Amino acid sequence: MVLETVLVADTVAGTVLTVELHDDLRYVLRYGDLVEYSNARRRVRGRSTPYQFRSVEQLRYDFEQDVRAAGGFLV
Repeated sequence: MVLETVLVADTVAGTVLTVELHDDLRYVLRYGDLVEYSNARRRVRGRSTPYQFRSVEQLRYDFEQDVRAAGGFLV
């Protein structure tokens, strides 16, 4: 399992970025209250939709795109 929590210096007074990746392909990626990806679900600004996991790389790319689209900032 990989667990990482980072305080992101952004315009929202420091947003917490959380990443959990488990050996059995369970996952949680969270950017404050704006974006959350969790085990086949994607929530952006409170709206939840299904998400089909394809790879860790694709998960990261999709998550980062949604964070930016929701007004967040990642380096």
